[in-house]
Amino acid sequence: MTTIDMSQYLDVFLEESREHLANLNRCLLELEQQPHNGAALNEIFRAAHTLKGMSSTMGFEDLADLTHHMEDVLSSLKEAVLEVNGQVTDVLFRCFDRIQIMVEGIERERSGELDNSDLVALLETLKSGDSQAAALAEPAPVPARAAQAEGEAPVRFELNDYDLALIDEARNRGFKVLLLEVEVDQNCAMKTVRSFMVFKALESEGDITKAAPPVQDLEDGKFDSGFSLLYVTHLNAEEVQRRINGISEVRANSVKEFGLDEYQAGQVPDQAEADRGNPAAQAQPADNGSKVQKFKQKVRVDIEKLDEMMNLVGELVMHKGRLEQIGLISKNSELEETVEQVDRITTELQSVVMKVRMVPIEQVFNRFPRMVRDLAKELGKEIDFIMEGQETELDRTVIDEIGDPLIHLLRNALDHGIELPQERLQGGKPGRGMVKLSARHEGNNVYIEVEDDGRGINLERVLEKAVNKGLISSREAEQITAEEAFRLVFTPGFSTAAEVTDVSGRGVGLDVVKAKMEAIGGEISVASKAGRGTRFTIKLPLTLAIIQALTVSVGEEIYAIPLSNVDETTMISDQDIKMVQNQEVILLRGKVLPLYRLRSLLDVPGEAPVQESTYVVVVRKADRQAGLVVDALIGQHEIVIKSLGKLLSGISGLAGAIVAGDGNVHLILDVASLF
Repeated sequence: MTTIDMSQYLDVFLEESREHLANLNRCLLELEQQPHNGAALNEIFRAAHTLKGMSSTMGFEDLADLTHHMEDVLSSLKEAVLEVNGQVTDVLFRCFDRIQIMVEGIERERSGELDNSDLVALLETLKSGDSQAAALAEPAPVPARAAQAEGEAPVRFELNDYDLALIDEARNRGFKVLLLEVEVDQNCAMKTVRSFMVFKALESEGDITKAAPPVQDLEDGKFDSGFSLLYVTHLNAEEVQRRINGISEVRANSVKEFGLDEYQAGQVPDQAEADRGNPAAQAQPADNGSKVQKFKQKVRVDIEKLDEMMNLVGELVMHKGRLEQIGLISKNSELEETVEQVDRITTELQSVVMKVRMVPIEQVFNRFPRMVRDLAKELGKEIDFIMEGQETELDRTVIDEIGDPLIHLLRNALDHGIELPQERLQGGKPGRGMVKLSARHEGNNVYIEVEDDGRGINLERVLEKAVNKGLISSREAEQITAEEAFRLVFTPGFSTAAEVTDVSGRGVGLDVVKAKMEAIGGEISVASKAGRGTRFTIKLPLTLAIIQALTVSVGEEIYAIPLSNVDETTMISDQDIKMVQNQEVILLRGKVLPLYRLRSLLDVPGEAPVQESTYVVVVRKADRQAGLVVDALIGQHEIVIKSLGKLLSGISGLAGAIVAGDGNVHLILDVASLF
């Protein structure tokens, strides 16, 4: 007997396990808030059942045993023998945490061995503790899939007039309309792949017009052990059955002519009745199209390959600029036409690669509901946690960097922002606090906000601490605006907390958050009202790889300024420049703008040229503006950021370098550190 080496499937097992764990976590949170949410309970059961089958197939028996006992408790909940309460959800959450530890252990050490006797005992206690109530519970309805196991599965399609006309037309043209009942092996580790293989085997010789559950659920693995298809083909039933049975771990339980008369006679009198117990179908709107959506083919690609592809596209963009310069110099019409085509294709290729690298911010957001739930319980606070804009997309490199800062901001909001229920009620607020995490696109930036309706930041305490630490003088404290005062909370070591807790302190570590954001070209600001709440706003670039920049010259040097930091450019005369407290300033539309000469800031050799007018680039960081005096403005270009390397990294005022079209290296200014 040949032994199958399961290690080759380990990556697939880990990837699918993480997906099921994410689903399990989300649904457990839903079930805790809505104990009668049957859809969430069914999803939890399905995830536990799939994890059990996968781990058993891979030989991770401890994981299989724990999920098996979870499945027993979940079955009792589904059958109403047990009721969902705080004790049940707490134990299920503990099981979830243990499964996560075991999956991480499998990834790290290729071993999932762990003693789960404590959790198994808790699960058994849950079952036995409420077993006496089982006699009083109403008998549970038979799930839709149970009928299917007996061989006579209900047809769960809802056909509109167009569908019925399509079936008639197909038969009139000599095609067969077949109803297929396909079953996937219970121990199959890759259900989604098997269902995809079924579609591929059938679609070459016909069309799948309906699927139950819907195709999107089949793609996501949201089905138990089988699914139904309505198939229009010229093949006979025996050939269709042979094709399906030729796929490993899949078999066709039934392939027969679809009985339209039976359907119209009421085999499925009520679609809702047919979909009872199928949460995916409940959540999915009825598909009234004539044809089911085709299976989308997805490929998992190593991140390093995407990074390599991005580097190659960057090189292409650079050489495109060089070609454009050669075309301008040579005045060759054929070359100019070719350059235009290369420009168009390069732009489209760059756009495609950028989209491939973009991932929904949901990947980061999904870890927070559980964290907020656990921390709120620990602090004795009641929290309504709201998330918006999870579909907002960001470059993968940016996504990787924002998780920890957001955790810090959320922990601050929960610990020192939101008050205890009694304090809120005394202040005329609802007992439950609100914490909101949202993301949105605006232009070439993404804005992420962490907002709470808690006590807000105490402005007087901020100023008192700032004076005590010597950050500002007493006189400055009297004249400072609220906006400027709130910026002080980002100073290293600053805290307004009366005492240090093991969770957070409002202001403690915010300098780290700020530094992290600026390192990836982002900005952070804060707004707060006493007694009303606090809102932190993070502004992030969509991507860090290819950006638009304004190129300027200072002496013989050329510098690039990211366009996201540029508000405008202007020309002034020497008479417009005034001196205020030894600082050059100009009056720009009624506002005093400080001027900084880039030649002095960067120690560029040589004397400034004598000109009638002076070029000024108005740059911005958060809500502050400054004018950079340069010798000349060259133009706007698309640039590919290159690292300065270890030797030159960390130089204040410089973010990187570019290789220009003429082959020369120009430096990119870091406006944040220049401020």
